Amino acid sequence: MSILSYNGGAVVAMKGKNCVAIASDKKFGIQLQLISKEFPKIFEMGPHLYVGLPGLATDTQTVHARLKFRQNLFELKEGTRMSPKVFSSMVSNMLYEKRFGPYFVEPIVVGLEPDTYEPFICNMDLIGNVCFPEDFVVGGTCEDQLFGTCETMWEPDLSPDDLFETISQALMSAFNRDAGSGWGAVVYIIEKDKVTTRHLKTRMD
Repeated sequence: MSILSYNGGAVVAMKGKNCVAIASDKKFGIQLQLISKEFPKIFEMGPHLYVGLPGLATDTQTVHARLKFRQNLFELKEGTRMSPKVFSSMVSNMLYEKRFGPYFVEPIVVGLEPDTYEPFICNMDLIGNVCFPEDFVVGGTCEDQLFGTCETMWEPDLSPDDLFETISQALMSAFNRDAGSGWGAVVYIIEKDKVTTRHLKTRMD
């Protein structure tokens, strides 16, 4: 078993029309044993900026704390908030610094660019190699299932409501076929003037 799947979990992000969404399950387990149904894998890093950290649970918490520290230093020095593109570069650099003893997380960064409010998504592997797709990104133990459901359901220029329905159905369909993730889900829909958070009840078996 890969150390990345030791605690389970699933994260997915999708682009819409002037909006972006990120969702994850809530399970924290040890292999196939359930420990908690309320473990966060998505963290707010700014008004229009979120990061998902699927992987080893202890590294999820460590990486989040170190990213917040570096982000605060940057914003104090520069006097401005980080854009999603700058934040993703910072995440990639931090992971590459540890390439010989990496953190076991595969971050997903989503947000809206500050001036244009263009949707931004990217993901990277555990040493910081970045991918900038135009549709969706996935991570976690059921990423194979997520690729299939997202490719089937995603369409360009989805409205916020349609994007919520699409990402929710894709995530639930995928982790219902994976014993390492599930037990509820949380979805964030990021728009220019608001962020909507919704919690989903799913199968608990």
